[in-house]
Amino acid sequence: MRKWRAVLQHSLLLVVLSVLSGLTTAADKVPTVTAGTIERLPAFPSQYVTARNVDVWLPPGYPNAAPYAVLYMHDGQMLFDGAITWNRQEWQVDEIGSALIQSGKTRPFIVVGIWNAGAARASEYFPQRAFERLTAAQQQELHSFYADATGGNKRFPVPMSADRYLKFLVSELKPAIDARYASSRDRKDTMLMGSSMGGLISLYALAEYPAVFGAAGCLSTHWPGTLPDSADNPVPAAIFDYLRERLPAAGSHRLYFDHGTETLDASYAARQQVVDSILRQKGYSDANWRSLTFPGAEHNEQAWSARLVIPLSFLLGTERSSDAGPKAD
Repeated sequence: MRKWRAVLQHSLLLVVLSVLSGLTTAADKVPTVTAGTIERLPAFPSQYVTARNVDVWLPPGYPNAAPYAVLYMHDGQMLFDGAITWNRQEWQVDEIGSALIQSGKTRPFIVVGIWNAGAARASEYFPQRAFERLTAAQQQELHSFYADATGGNKRFPVPMSADRYLKFLVSELKPAIDARYASSRDRKDTMLMGSSMGGLISLYALAEYPAVFGAAGCLSTHWPGTLPDSADNPVPAAIFDYLRERLPAAGSHRLYFDHGTETLDASYAARQQVVDSILRQKGYSDANWRSLTFPGAEHNEQAWSARLVIPLSFLLGTERSSDAGPKAD
């Protein structure tokens, strides 16, 4: 435990945590898109989590190609408009998504961009059942960490709340989306995607609600949890044990993972290899799973945008095109 704490107090901690925070300085305005349209569901209410904006992207021609697949994406304020994000970067979801649909490389889909909870982001995105596998001392250790040297901002300012976030997603937001938009209700057409801790919560949602979600795209998944990785970090082992127990076996789901090799992504390769072995044991193959490495790619929206066409094509591809692209490492 002392060694673990020493690693976390390293001078690079502040840089790492700033990347992971997900906090934005975006004005509370509807993103400007160059393809399709955005509809804002402002301050969407919930009995489970704090209200937050939800931005729904509708591709050109909507609703003529109904029913549409639905991609639920976390960190929704980072998806469409770099002019209003904290780092002036974006995923370019509207440009890339519309081009794929119009070219026939994917079936028609809409995107539900769920804004994160700011300072409470880590608490909502950390897989809760994995957290519960840690010892009481390890749980307390996590809750004692701060996001900056002043001691004024805890990494987990509220109790772990991923299960409540998923209840919001499944029992409140999804019914509202299905009632308002020309969406497909089929599991195979209901998907999740996120990066870093957004990758963790995407995978966790599929594992907890396998009858609801048919696929998950997990880019630069932050297997260390919310901490710089180290040999004695107990979080990855807890996540892996959870996946061995709860992740559905191959057959009805599609999973996509990737990572770069620079900045924070440089620490992910060994952890991803463990996850890949779990997936093989559960019967996943090239038909329903990808695990890719992108040499030189960093941990930011610019990098995720540069390769977004690959997970979108794999998860949403037509039968003819879904098997195209790189294979698992």
